[in-house]
Amino acid sequence: MSSSEKPESAYSSAPAGKDFFTFDVILRFLLFASSLVAVVVIATGDQTEMVGPREREANFKNSPAFIYFLVAFSVSGLYSIVTFLASISVLRKPDLKLKFLLHFLFWDALILGIIASATGTAGGVAYVGLKGNSHVNWGKICNVYDKFCRHIAGSLAVALFGSVVTVLLIWLSAYSLHSRVPK
Repeated sequence: MSSSEKPESAYSSAPAGKDFFTFDVILRFLLFASSLVAVVVIATGDQTEMVGPREREANFKNSPAFIYFLVAFSVSGLYSIVTFLASISVLRKPDLKLKFLLHFLFWDALILGIIASATGTAGGVAYVGLKGNSHVNWGKICNVYDKFCRHIAGSLAVALFGSVVTVLLIWLSAYSLHSRVPK
């Protein structure tokens, strides 16, 4: 080895380590934004219509699946604020990268499981509301509660975007960790 060459540490940072955390901060902000929008849209999607002789209201509180969805994305929003701030601290103190990457990978996977299951659960109930189920004699309701169903659909679309953002966060953390493994 010549005198101009320096040995690299076995756990040296990735070539673009700071860029990874900049992208991480952006993705965590997008997760917060999508969580907030999903919660606000589903919470504001209530509609009252005359069904038979009396008025009936449709809102997220009438379905345990929609309540679970709202709680899951509220947790996701809070989580994204905390990890957004943690990512910013890593940008300021790069020596914390490795520790935070491992924690982010674990907790992001947990949050993905929560929000993906909530999105799937709410999506299943929404589909029954849209199409009904003739086998068990459940009628569709979206022909009566169209505004409510549009809110649910919009919230689910934003939630799917949030799930994709979380997958990207997991991939980013995994790639960043993998780039630090000695070759």
